[in-house]
Amino acid sequence: MTVDFTQLAVPGVQALKPYQPGKPIDELARELGLDEADIVKLASNENPMGPGPKALAAVEESLQEVTLYPDGAGFELKTALCQKLGIRPEQITLGNGSSDILDFIVRVFVNDGDNIVVSQHSFAIYGLVAKMVGAECIQVPAVDFGHDLKAMAAAINDRTRIVFVTNPNNPTGTWLSRSEVVEFLNNVPEHVLVLLDEAYFEYVDEPDYPDGISLLCQYPNLVVARTFSKAYGLAALRVGYGVSSPDIADLLNRVRPPFNVNSAALKAATAALADEEYVAGTLAENKAGMKQLEAVFEQLKLRYIPSVGNFISFKVPDSTDEHTVYQNMLQQGVIIRPVGNYDMPGYLRVTVGTGPQNEKFINALKTVLS
Repeated sequence: MTVDFTQLAVPGVQALKPYQPGKPIDELARELGLDEADIVKLASNENPMGPGPKALAAVEESLQEVTLYPDGAGFELKTALCQKLGIRPEQITLGNGSSDILDFIVRVFVNDGDNIVVSQHSFAIYGLVAKMVGAECIQVPAVDFGHDLKAMAAAINDRTRIVFVTNPNNPTGTWLSRSEVVEFLNNVPEHVLVLLDEAYFEYVDEPDYPDGISLLCQYPNLVVARTFSKAYGLAALRVGYGVSSPDIADLLNRVRPPFNVNSAALKAATAALADEEYVAGTLAENKAGMKQLEAVFEQLKLRYIPSVGNFISFKVPDSTDEHTVYQNMLQQGVIIRPVGNYDMPGYLRVTVGTGPQNEKFINALKTVLS
């Protein structure tokens, strides 16, 4: 081969490494010769309850129209979001997952040589999308695994275009109060955008946790990103949305590919918004499961980071390597997630599952650590 195609790629892409998702169930089954029914995946913060009945019925109905392109404007979903959130259609940008929104905002506002500001231990995608356009990613050290908003505001310079704030944060599960977020927004220059990533918003049950959308009217440089992949149980359909000022939404929609959200996703998300019983059941299951996992970490004397999401990160014993624990858990048919690449050596993240799924994880962990 005489052509080095890597050298032909744009510089930002040359330096990237692909994002590594959690190991799929069928891949582990092939590798170890296990029955898929005996494998529990608790690696990607998916909803363990399966799809809601209203969303599932909507998907089945959408199959009758697979020969037609989806509604590129997403009228029905936008209408449902407006009714539920008290916003206007012109504030909404629909995405193929909320990761689309992260990509759009960088492509619209960030040039080669600019920078974004993020917190240590925050979602890896922020840095990836910035590097693709040749931008620098300024990472601010965390405090107790959470965002140091004062330091993040201080890190803003004349080339900063976006600050990414995750609330609650993945993979740590830490969260920011309304007063902290408001103080931070007051300290960010008006020309610097703030992307508030609320992928796990629905799980938080804290009185001082802020609803980012309620802050939009005060801060026109704010963009809120949310997803249907977590609490609404639609991860495979890939549908998320951003809410912002109409001016910002107009710009984001200029780079949004036509038909980026498929018909099944649009129908399912619209139905899921109305399925309050399913979401309530999801939150109750998660709350019980979180207590179940915290109790075993206490029992095993394992350090863990208190989380308000649907996942929790814990530290293996100092005498043990987390990658060895991860691999041995796979042998037990339990898929969890190493998070050493998030500057968290020794830590593993586990999604909160159903009661039986958590029990399988607990039994496997005790076996591996014994």
